[in-house]
Amino acid sequence: MSKKIKKIDPEKTLYAVAAIASFFVLWWFLTTFTPVKETTPGPIEVLQLLLTSFYTPIGSEVIVGHLLVSLRRVLVGFSVATIIGIVLGIAMGTSRWAEAIFKPIFELLRPIPPIAWISLVILFFGIGETSKYILCGIGAFTNVTLNAYTGAQNVDPELIGCARMLGTSERDIFFRVILPSCTPQIFAGMQVALSTSWMAVLAAEMIGAQEGCGWMIQRGSDTLNITLVMVGMIVIGLVGMFLAALMRTIERRLCSWNIMEE
Repeated sequence: MSKKIKKIDPEKTLYAVAAIASFFVLWWFLTTFTPVKETTPGPIEVLQLLLTSFYTPIGSEVIVGHLLVSLRRVLVGFSVATIIGIVLGIAMGTSRWAEAIFKPIFELLRPIPPIAWISLVILFFGIGETSKYILCGIGAFTNVTLNAYTGAQNVDPELIGCARMLGTSERDIFFRVILPSCTPQIFAGMQVALSTSWMAVLAAEMIGAQEGCGWMIQRGSDTLNITLVMVGMIVIGLVGMFLAALMRTIERRLCSWNIMEE
């Protein structure tokens, strides 16, 4: 069985390159010929600081060190929250008892943004690494749980009925019918959850940290170094783009039946 290789669309690539180039040209123009230049650094100045930060420490770490610290915090919290969220979401979507017990609590906590938890988490767990992992997990938990719950509820009951008529065990029904049917929905929630985890870790690092991308941005703000703030923002944006692309690649491999040809 031959696999179809998805070809790169040259028109879309051209539009993407043109959009990025236009953004930098506009940025350069505004910071060169308008009053914006009094408060905002230009792209060349930001690029210079970005390059030098690879070998010149900002605080205790070079920029790669700060990025790896933030990435570790995000991935640990995100991974734990994803596992718990998938289990809880599918349980609520497939069991009336689990739904009756856990859904009211979930619906009560769901609207609370991760930033609102910062004071409470720091009060109970301090300003160490544990609190940052928990805040990242809180940021991811809601989206993953909700999508897993929705995906489990939307599983075609006829598929489950047919599997039972054929004598399939409940374990095989879960792993061969329910979980594959939920997977596309779960991945959609995971992509949003990853972005929310980044927001949570940046907020946490701005309050109580000595390293990380959030600390770097806060350091720039405290010292009125707008160039450093913009370097931190660009690094976060680039890493976010990479992680989103990675998630889409994993989704295409695991959910190939659900990817429509464009």
